[in-house]
Amino acid sequence: MPNTKSAERRVRSTARRQAQNKSIKNRLHTLEKKFSVAAGAGNKDEASTALKSLISAFDKAAKTGVVKKGTADRKKSRLTIQFNRATVPAPAKA
Repeated sequence: MPNTKSAERRVRSTARRQAQNKSIKNRLHTLEKKFSVAAGAGNKDEASTALKSLISAFDKAAKTGVVKKGTADRKKSRLTIQFNRATVPAPAKA
C-alpha cells in the first residue's frame, strides 16, 4: 500500500502504462504470428506486407520504450532473414 499521495499517483500511472505496454506487446506477437504463417505458406505479397507492418510496429515500440532497441533490431533482422529464405528460391546445385 502506498503511504504518500505521490506514491498513490505512481501506482495508478504504473498500472495504466503496464496495460498499454501489454497491449502493444500482444499486437507485436500477433503481427509476428501473421508474418510467420504468410512466410511459411510462401505467400510473398502477404509476407512482405506483414513484414513491413511488423518492422514499423517494432520501431514504434522501441521508440516509446516498450521493447529495448537492441531487441527490436535483433527481431527485425531475424524476421528479414526468415522472409528472404522463404521467398527467394534456392540456387540450383551444379
